[in-house]
Amino acid sequence: MNNIFDRTTCDSYIARIGRLTVDTRPQWGKMNSAQMLAHVCKPYEMVCDPNYSATHKRPNGIVRFLLKRFLKPIVVGPKPYAKNSRTAPEFIVADERVLETERKRLFGYMGQVQAWGATHFEGKDNHSFGVMTAPEWNNLFAKHLEHHLQQFGV
Repeated sequence: MNNIFDRTTCDSYIARIGRLTVDTRPQWGKMNSAQMLAHVCKPYEMVCDPNYSATHKRPNGIVRFLLKRFLKPIVVGPKPYAKNSRTAPEFIVADERVLETERKRLFGYMGQVQAWGATHFEGKDNHSFGVMTAPEWNNLFAKHLEHHLQQFGV
């Protein structure tokens, strides 16, 4: 798994994201490139947006247990996501977005994660999965980015 906390890896992602245009089409799925970047920002919003918890209801105890038990291993584990796999309803981006706006927003989030470093994420609470390790946070960010960059062929 790529290390999102590594500057060289992050720069590689930034270069690939920079190759996206409004004309870049997905190899699968329904999102356009701007919607995909907005979608990829969603996990970053959980940790970078100080108002996230106030604006997003936390799953109740039973749902959170089920998410942690059954979904978390898929989301943060080493196995790549399947093409056309379902996403959480709150991560769906159906409205039109501006590519450059979403690209800048994602770069800002990536920069914030870089500035914080891996130690910031050790033992950090995830809105849906509870406390996670830095490697689990890395996998969440890196695996999600990789999946969607491959989706758009960059």
